[in-house]
Amino acid sequence: MSTNCARIISCCDYEESDSFYHFYLGKKMIEKNQTCSVGQDSIPYMTCLVHILEGWIGVQQLEDYLNFINYLLWVFTPLIVLILPYFTIFLLYLTIIFLHIYKRKNVLKEAYSHNLWDGARKTVATVWDGHAAVWHGYEVHGIEKIPEKGPALIIFYHGAIPIDYYYFMARIFIHTGRTCRVVADHFVFKVPGFSLLLDVFCALHGPREKCVEVLKSGHLLAISPGGVREALLSDETYSIIWGDRKGFAQVAIDAKVPIIPMFTQNIREGFRSLGGTRLFRWLYEKFRYPFAPIYGGFPVKLRTYLGDPIPYDPKVTAEQLAEKTKNAVQELIDRHQRIPGNIMSALLERFHKKQEVN
Repeated sequence: MSTNCARIISCCDYEESDSFYHFYLGKKMIEKNQTCSVGQDSIPYMTCLVHILEGWIGVQQLEDYLNFINYLLWVFTPLIVLILPYFTIFLLYLTIIFLHIYKRKNVLKEAYSHNLWDGARKTVATVWDGHAAVWHGYEVHGIEKIPEKGPALIIFYHGAIPIDYYYFMARIFIHTGRTCRVVADHFVFKVPGFSLLLDVFCALHGPREKCVEVLKSGHLLAISPGGVREALLSDETYSIIWGDRKGFAQVAIDAKVPIIPMFTQNIREGFRSLGGTRLFRWLYEKFRYPFAPIYGGFPVKLRTYLGDPIPYDPKVTAEQLAEKTKNAVQELIDRHQRIPGNIMSALLERFHKKQEVN
């Protein structure tokens, strides 16, 4: 009898203590809410809000966790803003160093071989293709539209950094053994140390007659009509900035070759430019050099899409062909790109299955 009474009393004590605890917790929450509503100067609003959240979700020292997250953001901001964008530049210079070493070790072979740089090209292409696969899960859709032999003009959208073209060029060389020439802006040829890289990978500045000659020789040639202007001024809306440029269309007509449109999904999420701001835009218009800072280097999913070739038609004018090509590139953007682009979504696409392309 006494034992049962003792158990009943202990249970009552436990229920009372538990009720008292919930009453006390609710009272503290009410007091904190009242403190926020009164707006005392001694307790900042955000601090009060943190205390309320602690009570609601049952986590102690929530403010310490938030401070730690803020600290991590502060620590890694230099990595995101300063280091990642220049990793690509570092890789370019690493490529140049390798080419110089390769050249020195094969001086004696130069007199006996007409393909001195094939080994170097293949090695560099393998390095870049490996970087593309690991860092971006890079894919090319429609590679079968590139002719195994004969010329073609590839027209592509220009990102803040055309790293997608580097990856594409490497993939094409590995799978087909073909070197895709490219028209580069004049300032690239003035970058210290880049001359050997541009020579080995057959980059040219123009003019139009040289482009026609390259195509008539049976080579692949890539041109971005937007060029540096598109790289700086376009943004996550992926607007095509070609102006009235139609020289590439005249090249295709003169060489009597098809045009293959190309676009890389999420290229603007990998790297972004501040060139659209008034200051950097003025600097570019004034000096014709891309002074605008670039940030990014994010490991977003990159997929390059090749559209259906636009065949040579002698009845089509350069203006009509340029407009037709622009529409073809825009169609690739509309079909494969989320507008506006989102860095977080592009990162999450690394975990999605391969897209089906009609």
